[in-house]
Amino acid sequence: MSARSVEARLDPAMRAALAETARLQGGRKIDWNDLPAMRKGYEAERRYWNGGGPELARIHDLAVAGPEGPIPLRCYRPTAAPALPALVYLHGGGYVLGSIATHDRVMRLLAEKSGAAVLGVEYRLAPEHRFPVQLEETAAVLDWLAREGPAQGLDPSRFALGGDSAGAHLALGTTLMRRAAPAQPKALILYYGAFGLADSRSMRLFGRNAAGLTRADMDFFYASYHGDGPRRADPRLDCLSADLAGLPPAFILAAELDPLLDDSLTLAALLEEAGVAHRLRRYDGVLHGFIHYSRAVPLAMRALDEGAAALRDWL
Repeated sequence: MSARSVEARLDPAMRAALAETARLQGGRKIDWNDLPAMRKGYEAERRYWNGGGPELARIHDLAVAGPEGPIPLRCYRPTAAPALPALVYLHGGGYVLGSIATHDRVMRLLAEKSGAAVLGVEYRLAPEHRFPVQLEETAAVLDWLAREGPAQGLDPSRFALGGDSAGAHLALGTTLMRRAAPAQPKALILYYGAFGLADSRSMRLFGRNAAGLTRADMDFFYASYHGDGPRRADPRLDCLSADLAGLPPAFILAAELDPLLDDSLTLAALLEEAGVAHRLRRYDGVLHGFIHYSRAVPLAMRALDEGAAALRDWL
């Protein structure tokens, strides 16, 4: 599908957000050969979109021990109540970009709307750190929550695991990896994740749209995260090839004009087949990554509302 065809289907607020993003980028082009510059530009652009987030009862930073060293966390507490349920949140960014800071508004809103604390995880980025380091770091955070949650005012018996894009993939992969662990998430919150399809109708339709996620981007992300070879068949990478029976309830958010649309639709169909409770929500007229634009795009705010509602119901 041509860029013009995609643009014609965009929600007007999404179109305006893209124009503002282009202004913020100041003509900067995608150049994955200069990853430090890409990271710097991503952080700078997200500072604008993070503006105007809600004030919460407390936000504080801490760190937990991990397999590669300390793992920074940021805890967003919507109230001072003890023993809050918690969402452990993994940011997106193609495994190579992003941080707690780039997803600050998303996590503030999820905390405020759900009533749960949100723990943002600063996992190590690829390609400096490759699969399965990010999964092992997430597992270390969950082990820490099981041990130290009560001392932190968090209820380790009521936690969810989630994220957006690459973070959603990491959340599902970690859950599959830890099926024998004593502490299991009570819910999964998965915003437009890359769950394992090597090719799809949606990738062929929307993977050439320069305004959104492209096939070239995905090729770079995958190569950076796990490289080539037999590891690609690992169910922690290709989550859609895994046995999904027994997983916790999952909230799955899909975007109509996203190359990863079919990943979400396929995951929902497989969960249905496996008898796993889930809520699939598809938002039309929006691109991959649209929840970042909640200060300007009403559909993004609605998507965060729905994720928060799932947290309230399942935690």
